[in-house]
Amino acid sequence: MTYVATDRPRIGWIGTGRMGFQLASRLLDAGHDVAVQNRTRAKAEPLAARGATVVDRPDQLADRDVVFVTVSASADLQAVTTGPGGVLTADRAPGVLIDSSTVSAEVSTLVRRAAADRGADFLAAPVSGNPQVIAAGKLTVAVSGDRPVYDAVAPLLALLGRGVTYVGEAETARLVKLAHNVFLGVVTQSLAEITVLAERGGVSRAAFLEFLNDSVMGSVFTRYKSPALVGLDFTPTFTNVLLRKDFDLGLAAARELEVPMPLAAATAQLVQSAVGAGLTDDDFATLLLEQARRSGLALEPEDTPVDDGLSSATAP
Repeated sequence: MTYVATDRPRIGWIGTGRMGFQLASRLLDAGHDVAVQNRTRAKAEPLAARGATVVDRPDQLADRDVVFVTVSASADLQAVTTGPGGVLTADRAPGVLIDSSTVSAEVSTLVRRAAADRGADFLAAPVSGNPQVIAAGKLTVAVSGDRPVYDAVAPLLALLGRGVTYVGEAETARLVKLAHNVFLGVVTQSLAEITVLAERGGVSRAAFLEFLNDSVMGSVFTRYKSPALVGLDFTPTFTNVLLRKDFDLGLAAARELEVPMPLAAATAQLVQSAVGAGLTDDDFATLLLEQARRSGLALEPEDTPVDDGLSSATAP
């Protein structure tokens, strides 16, 4: 079936971790009726104070018009949709299921088929950003699936951030997100290498990154990551373990499509090195620490204020 848009759809949200919590909050702040579910209920409970209904199982959201899913991996997506108590196992199914996780195209296809069997529409809608990016209104979304379904829910997706791009049918959004995250890893490793090079030559990280960010080579991302690299604050937004997963998926897609990716393959090994060194729970910007270690350089936090380019942003 094709989902019929309504002005105030009843929304369900599965997965209220770092990303899901912030995204569901934006829909609540916009005045929507949102019911939320998380494997660890305590992580969802704070949303009740913002007006959300908290439920215990995904299948309790099956009567919702639109259900979003934000989980960590392919197996998690299967578990919350077609596994015991999954949202697609109840007597009825939601009008449209929107998955904003980073998962394989193969698993996404299986869930898409399961949704179709239940009469539900399905969109793949992986996102680019992290909680601070969401708060600044700068999240971006790539969406694939039936165009009429996308058009119907586009106003809802627009509430999540500054940019929503329809990229095609079926699972094309999965490939777009994997390509994005592979690039993210390659850029971060390159940034770590040149920053260590500059510091090894006597330049402070703060000074080097200020120059880089003001140059044509600077970007929203390099500026955003600069405070972590300068102050060595690696509070996690995205871990090396998750980045390794995305490299695995991205390189598998490259093999399937016969696309050589030598830089990505080399970076994947460096990410694996960071994981092997125990840098698993902190932010993936700890690639800087591994680069410094291999260079024989002991890093110390620099007590220099650094603008992340997001702190003053309040709107898309």
